[in-house]
Amino acid sequence: MRGLVMGIVAGLLLAGCVEDAGVDQHGRKVAVERLEGQWLVINYWAEWCGPCRTEIPELNRLAEQLKGQPVEVFGVNFDGLQGDELTQAAESLGIRFTVLAQDPAARFDLPRSEALPVTYIVDPQGKVRERLMGEQNAAGLSKRLAELQAGK
Repeated sequence: MRGLVMGIVAGLLLAGCVEDAGVDQHGRKVAVERLEGQWLVINYWAEWCGPCRTEIPELNRLAEQLKGQPVEVFGVNFDGLQGDELTQAAESLGIRFTVLAQDPAARFDLPRSEALPVTYIVDPQGKVRERLMGEQNAAGLSKRLAELQAGK
């Protein structure tokens, strides 16, 4: 009986340990499931990057348009800001989509870019399908995403 109780307790404890992908710009855990099994738009930005600043509202618009679809927009700070610095930078740029504090480059084998902004489109299998250099807009990203989803 004691072994059964211990097993149940251990199972309950482990069930609460959901794997996560670090935290977002608000310090909230990002469940790894948000990075798996769906299309991802991953944008690298920096405060000092002029084109990034004009691109952010477009990415906000895209994230709103994609709500309820199996696609998610994520941002990653190029300079690796963490904690309060990341929160302040994201707020100052008006970012409303999730910013990952932990760079997902290793997870998706994203090549390091020396130019910004850069946006990657990753398919549900975790494969990079597109690397878009320079400033993007919501309409262009939506169109390219639809083409990739249709196998074009």
